[in-house]
Amino acid sequence: MTKNGEDGTHHLSCKAPVYEDSVVTDGRTLKSSSKDVKQTKEHIDDTLVCRNAEGEITPYQPRPPSLPKLSKFSKSVSVEETVRTRRLKNSQESLSDRAETGSSTDSLKDDQTCQSGLVLSDAAAVWNSQDSSVRPQSAITTGSPVFQGRESSLSEYDRRPHSQQSDPLDHRGRSTKARLSPVQPTGPLPALDKNFESATLRAANRIGRDCLDYAVLAKEKFGERIHRNLSDSRLLENMGSDSASVHSMKSIYSVLSPIRPQDVRNRSFLEGSVLGSSALLGAEELDRYFPDRRVGIYIVTWNMQGEKFIPGNLNDLLLPTDSEFAQDFYVIGVQEGCPDRREWETCLQETLGPHYVMLYTASHGVLYLTVFTRRDLMWFCSEVEHATVTTRIISQIKTKGAVGVAFTFFGTSFLFITSHFTSGDAKVYERILDYNKIIEALALPKGLPDTNPYRSTPSDVTTRFDQVFWFGDFNFRLSKDRADVETIMKRTVGGDMSPLLENDQLSKEMKDCAIFKGFQEAPIHFFPTYKFDIGCDNYDTTSKQRTPSYTDRIVFRSRQANDIKVVKYNSCSSIKTSDHRPVVAVFQAKLKPGRDNIPLCGGLFDRSLYLEGIKRRMTARELKKRQAMTSPNSSTICTIS
Repeated sequence: MTKNGEDGTHHLSCKAPVYEDSVVTDGRTLKSSSKDVKQTKEHIDDTLVCRNAEGEITPYQPRPPSLPKLSKFSKSVSVEETVRTRRLKNSQESLSDRAETGSSTDSLKDDQTCQSGLVLSDAAAVWNSQDSSVRPQSAITTGSPVFQGRESSLSEYDRRPHSQQSDPLDHRGRSTKARLSPVQPTGPLPALDKNFESATLRAANRIGRDCLDYAVLAKEKFGERIHRNLSDSRLLENMGSDSASVHSMKSIYSVLSPIRPQDVRNRSFLEGSVLGSSALLGAEELDRYFPDRRVGIYIVTWNMQGEKFIPGNLNDLLLPTDSEFAQDFYVIGVQEGCPDRREWETCLQETLGPHYVMLYTASHGVLYLTVFTRRDLMWFCSEVEHATVTTRIISQIKTKGAVGVAFTFFGTSFLFITSHFTSGDAKVYERILDYNKIIEALALPKGLPDTNPYRSTPSDVTTRFDQVFWFGDFNFRLSKDRADVETIMKRTVGGDMSPLLENDQLSKEMKDCAIFKGFQEAPIHFFPTYKFDIGCDNYDTTSKQRTPSYTDRIVFRSRQANDIKVVKYNSCSSIKTSDHRPVVAVFQAKLKPGRDNIPLCGGLFDRSLYLEGIKRRMTARELKKRQAMTSPNSSTICTIS
């Protein structure tokens, strides 16, 4: 009820007990400061007021019920609200209970006290809904056990939203539970990297260098799919992502580039041109397979001495352990090859495995030349052509001469020649004649177009191709006595063979441009490869006492300077079945885009040889497993193959 004051102001007549400068909160008397009273007087028009015995105006604070009693307000609470509050209370108790002693039975026991808890919660909501400016400080700091033992100020607490402030009545009933204060960061958090995958996942999902062009099914946009390449940096340019998840798409989606039907239907007038976007041998396809436009070529030359027996393991010859990656092409030239040529080719296929196919093979008597390529690269090769030349007076004798194989890969033409020149220490002139006869008589190319006819010479086959590799048993010797050669070899330190090469016949003739005009040879850092006793590392101990020499060589030339880069040039000392040591070389050859109007290989390869090589590879693996299982030193738990 209200009554009019002398100043015309309406005041509330309070029937509640009057307390002098105090506020009663749940049975406890708390002194209010004069500052609160002044603030109350300034807001007298906005709050409920009452007068004390001396006539001073004091803020009226309603008292919440001290005992949990059911009221009409609690009865109006819905059943859903009751269940939700009970679940929240039980979850909070289970989280705060370190011993995890809470159970479903305890929640059933607390069902009866849940309704009384609702009354307390509602009363606390009314209590907290009052303006914080008129609430006494002592009522807050002493009413909640949350603030006991903490060094936080009232202003920090009052600045929190009501939803984050602690309920004093709710904490009173659970004050025995151990509660941990929230831990705040001492400084600013580090910036989140765009690639936030863990180091373990990053290593587990790493893609090899030869598999960087996996296709990605990107996000759905306006109902159609946008395809991108995993190696495209734009995929992760403007967004934070887990690249491990992106890289794992390679196991789900095809590694092939997506093809739209419209691209297949289009027949551009640029078809067959290097500018055509859909050209098989064009720049776009070349950059996708070879971003640096260089192809790896592995070349082997070996005089087998006509031995019937082939080494049981050719891994050291074709797949040496000092090479990080296998190459794109393997070209093997053999002089005085084994009688069973097919067996030799099968052993090569078995060693290289299912990733490689035999693109072509040619022979001239006991001269064998075999070309293997990666299985997925044969579609970019043209038809392969070959030609042979004999250097013997009687053409039926095919022990000396040359065999050449030519093809185009994308837009670059290649020529590989293996040859066997005239033997004899003093027959340098005869060997030069052999060279001249080969470059004039080797009839290549036949049907393949010349990629640069303006720089070709009809009298020299090596000028009609972009990249030329010539290797074989050239039979050039060291013009020095054996004793002197052995003395120089003993003094050799750090692979410096220059004292030996000063007496090399081939090096001298190449400097005089008498042979291999325009060709280069990589620096030699290995010992002479001829002549050894079979099965050991001793040079010739027979009555002839032949001088050790560099008879087996690999030379190269290109139309453009620096188009061929030498990666490796060495001998294979572990193959000892012949009086010659094999010589190997690894090159990186420059590629250029091509035209689709050349005759393509069309995926043609020796399928029967491929299947036989893989069959032997599997048989050898199974045999190795069986031997490991039957070995007395093998484990009976597991075997590693």
